Amino acid sequence: MVANRWASAGKHAVLIAFSFLAIFPVFIIIMNSFKTRAAIFANPYKLPGSGTFSLAGYEAVHGQSDFLMYYKNSLIITIVSIILITLFASMVAFCLSEYKFRGNGFFYIFFILGLLIPIRLGSVSLLDMMVSMQLVGTLLALILVYIAQGLSLAVLVLTQFMRSIPKSIKEAARIEGAGEYKIYLLTVPLIKPALATVAVFTIIPIWNDIWFPLILAPGEATRTVTLGAQQFLGQFSSDWNAVLAALSMSIVPIFIMFFVFSKQIMSGLTSGSVK
Repeated sequence: MVANRWASAGKHAVLIAFSFLAIFPVFIIIMNSFKTRAAIFANPYKLPGSGTFSLAGYEAVHGQSDFLMYYKNSLIITIVSIILITLFASMVAFCLSEYKFRGNGFFYIFFILGLLIPIRLGSVSLLDMMVSMQLVGTLLALILVYIAQGLSLAVLVLTQFMRSIPKSIKEAARIEGAGEYKIYLLTVPLIKPALATVAVFTIIPIWNDIWFPLILAPGEATRTVTLGAQQFLGQFSSDWNAVLAALSMSIVPIFIMFFVFSKQIMSGLTSGSVK
């Protein structure tokens, strides 16, 4: 009993330490966003007080940029990308798990290879493609890139879940006269944990990405939240109050999502790890 208690205490200590390391940088960013510039550089680890509290950063963000439009652009890109990734990946996963045909294994390996090759290596080719399609400077260009980026992991996870669904369920549906699309729609609710897993591992890279928005959609009308925060960083001088305020505001939607959907996220992660 004593050994088990010490082992449990050790595990909790490690988890607490890891949580602290993960949360501490975020806490520092948010805390310093409410301080004056002098106070930030004087002692970045000190809480804002009566002489150091300031909203100058947030005033600069709202006065010098249209941050609400940046939010809208990021939300549109993220939501549409995740919906289409889960839709297309679930269709591919259903096909690879349900039908045996020549090239089945090749296509499965093809998607897995997408996890090994960073999509940023093809930035020049992607830019040329978007220029030829006249999509540079549009949200659609970013959505298409993020769909291609997220499909590999999504297909890998969803295929394993699709293969675990009993064949008897699908055969019973076929006996009742259901078509293949109907059977696919019947299997989707059975892989909700997998869909949650895919959403968790997809939403953060899309929301936090700055590389492709900078290349494909750098204009004011298509600027995302993370790209909008960069406008306060200059070559010779930077408005650190505004930078920290913008970063703090960009963190808010992710925090809200995790608090609201924490139960579904944890269910998806634990189920995904078992599969």
